[in-house]
Amino acid sequence: MSKAYEFLKECGSFFVLTINNDFPAGRPFGAVMEYNNKLYISTNNGNQAHKQLRENGNIQIVSKKEGTREWIRITGKVAECNDIQMKQKMLDECPVLAKHFSSAEAENYLLFQVEVLEVEFH
Repeated sequence: MSKAYEFLKECGSFFVLTINNDFPAGRPFGAVMEYNNKLYISTNNGNQAHKQLRENGNIQIVSKKEGTREWIRITGKVAECNDIQMKQKMLDECPVLAKHFSSAEAENYLLFQVEVLEVEFH
């Protein structure tokens, strides 16, 4: 398990920053999975996040440990993952997603693989 993934799991939630036209757009996420040295995040097809991720895969993930001054910034590039087995693995890893998605084959369930390009711990 990577230090970056461990850090995100300890934080419990994190912000995903996408590109919205010429400006960054950030929103909180809570579900993350690591598999084969890649991070995975999920969202649904009813928001702006998925559109921005599909249009421009450059992202940053930022999180801070509660009660400390420790924080992380992960810079990466996302690609949509349509593999049903990976989607199921994400549902198993993050049970909170079951509140939003009935199954790995749910039409509104989107999974994105994050290729981590840089990790900064502060």
